[in-house]
Amino acid sequence: MLETELFVAADRLPGAVPAYSARLEPAALRPACEQARADGARLVALWGSDETPRGRGFALHVALAVPVGLVWLTVPLPVEHPRYPCIADLFPSAARMQRAAYDLLGVHADESADHRKWLRHGAWPGGTFPLRKDFDAAKKFPLTEDRYPFVKVEGEGVHEIPVGPVHAGTIEPGHFRFSIVGEKILRLEERLGYKHKGIEKRFESMTLAEGARLAGRVSGDSTVAFAWAYAMAVEGASGTETPPRAAALRGCLLELERIANHLGDLGYLGNDVSLSFGFFQFWRLKEDLLRANDATFGHRYLMDLIVPGGVARDLAADNAARLIAILDRIESEVRQLRSIYDEHAGVQDRFMTTGAITADLAARMGLTGFAARASGIRQDLRVDHPVAPYESMEIRIAVQEAGDVAARVAARFDELFESTRVLRRLLARLPEGPIQSDVALPSAGRTGVGWVEGWRGEVLVALDAAADGRIHRLHPHDPSWQNWPLLERAVLGNIVPDFPLINKSFNLSYSGQDL
Repeated sequence: MLETELFVAADRLPGAVPAYSARLEPAALRPACEQARADGARLVALWGSDETPRGRGFALHVALAVPVGLVWLTVPLPVEHPRYPCIADLFPSAARMQRAAYDLLGVHADESADHRKWLRHGAWPGGTFPLRKDFDAAKKFPLTEDRYPFVKVEGEGVHEIPVGPVHAGTIEPGHFRFSIVGEKILRLEERLGYKHKGIEKRFESMTLAEGARLAGRVSGDSTVAFAWAYAMAVEGASGTETPPRAAALRGCLLELERIANHLGDLGYLGNDVSLSFGFFQFWRLKEDLLRANDATFGHRYLMDLIVPGGVARDLAADNAARLIAILDRIESEVRQLRSIYDEHAGVQDRFMTTGAITADLAARMGLTGFAARASGIRQDLRVDHPVAPYESMEIRIAVQEAGDVAARVAARFDELFESTRVLRRLLARLPEGPIQSDVALPSAGRTGVGWVEGWRGEVLVALDAAADGRIHRLHPHDPSWQNWPLLERAVLGNIVPDFPLINKSFNLSYSGQDL
């Protein structure tokens, strides 16, 4: 039973995720979102779809996290002038999602305060919408001039610093426009979208089996999270049960991915405060783990291991024992390194009070993942809505209160140790049995949802199946959508040299939200 009367008509979606679907007319969307917001709901994702082949025009989709799970709202829109009420004032992270939905599909948010293009960048002309079914994906367009209207900050002594989109290192492209006085940051405005790869369009030409490989490549550092969410969506749409051994192995893979990313970022954070010792030590440990992944599962970054129906590779008992031994050694060394970070006066001077996000701001703007937990927000899908194998793991949520770089570093340490504990428990008691189930082809129009607590935050995959085992529409959603706007707020009042440190403390994905 959903807690708000606005959703009493919602249907329970099949699958492991506690998810519900409901259809609303455009006029009912805003009252529903107002009620949901008042009840503490969070926006998980907003996207659009072209339903004209089914004779239904277009549709807007909104996924909300509510106390009982996930609510997937579908709002039908007409073919001519598809419009819907803006909800960005209720859920601030919706602003960029609404802009992206227009750039890709041409569905318009009425009364939005920001109608600037988000993804188009001159790569395709205005009035052309790549996610419409009649769009020719092979067609090429001449690159047009792109003059993006950044917000200007004026006043005595105010200067602008443009950074990117091409950076000096190997990171992905993104533009950051700083307005400063001296070294103090008055405003930061981001512009992303330079990594747009047409992934959502590519899904529409694929079978469900083919889509599994692409899902694992939406964001390379979250391959396990996206592959699992995709598999959950397909399994829900097809009515497939995952074998217990496969579910346990999925949990192992996700926690290994979490540990690897925290190890790497803890090294980078040391490097950003001139503690190169920390950088080399953490990256040595990350390399040890990646080699163990390769030896145990056949891939350093664990790609293509989670498939609809289960997992593609089993784990022998002797390999499990060796992996536990490696994790024991890594944990022991990380505990020593944590004491060095905690007791190093120069490190703590740079970490503490830098890039702080209050719990109130985090809640209002929809911060998610470990960054939210570092600001005192107790939310983790492994605890709030656990699926196998997490329902018996008793996950300890790593919560900090200060919301600054130091808190985000502490949260990473705590999560790394918790993931190690969970892995030991999973590896020591892997269930016997098969690692895959047969996956039936869902009928056209069947939907499924995957919702996974990845290392960065909650990953969503929403699937709408077509006939003959093909994909009508698939939306993969990275938590960076929610968290990028908070980075703009975290740097305010800080100095420009602290931006790389604050940025790395979040380590958000460029490609994961540029689909």
